[in-house]
Amino acid sequence: MLENREGEKVPSVIFKTRQNSEWVDVSTADLFDNKRVVVFALPGAFTPTCSSSHLPRYNELYPVFKDNGIDDIYCLSVNDTFVMNAWQDDQAADNITMIPDGNGDFSKGMGMLVDKRDLGFGDRSWRYAMIVDNGIIEKMFIEPEVEGDPFGVSDADTVLKHLNPDARPLPTVTIITRKGCPHCTRAKELLEAKGLPYEEVELNSEVTNRSLTALSGAHTTPQVFMDGKRIGGADDLEAYFS
Repeated sequence: MLENREGEKVPSVIFKTRQNSEWVDVSTADLFDNKRVVVFALPGAFTPTCSSSHLPRYNELYPVFKDNGIDDIYCLSVNDTFVMNAWQDDQAADNITMIPDGNGDFSKGMGMLVDKRDLGFGDRSWRYAMIVDNGIIEKMFIEPEVEGDPFGVSDADTVLKHLNPDARPLPTVTIITRKGCPHCTRAKELLEAKGLPYEEVELNSEVTNRSLTALSGAHTTPQVFMDGKRIGGADDLEAYFS
């Protein structure tokens, strides 16, 4: 049975990381001392739920977590540092610090190391999240012990809601642009000035004008969407903010 370790100190572990082509030993003291952080642990880098939902949402909500008293967000998996670094690059998860628990020592110390040999994974971390204040586990969000890979309580929105029930997550922003378009540059500058991260989709041989029209009903760029709702071009975005 997985244990809730609230009130306990995190395990003392040295993580073998690769930074700027050099080996760097990182201790739990380096990561947790004098900080209030969120850790989310998952079964494996590049796996479906981890890549489509778990990691991206924490990366997206990082500024909101910062506004609510969290210094850093850590993603932990029983993978080596090369895999974790490659996954971070693939996901453009620049807001997240990746923790390679390659030998599973931290996960074992947390009581969260589980047998995934049926999937060919060997020993991996159970999916969970926790808030850690100066090395002491303040709150844990452990997925239920059921068959498969449950994902319902360790997500970023649930943890954020615990920190502040009134917290308002930033909208999910997508902007469709065209290379060399000055209005696209203006729209991106407006979004950046408001502190809104965005996903940019640039028209090319695969994402064509036809795609632009099908998605937005418009023929011009940029086209900005917030939480799935079309805002429009740069002038429309300016009016929206005002």
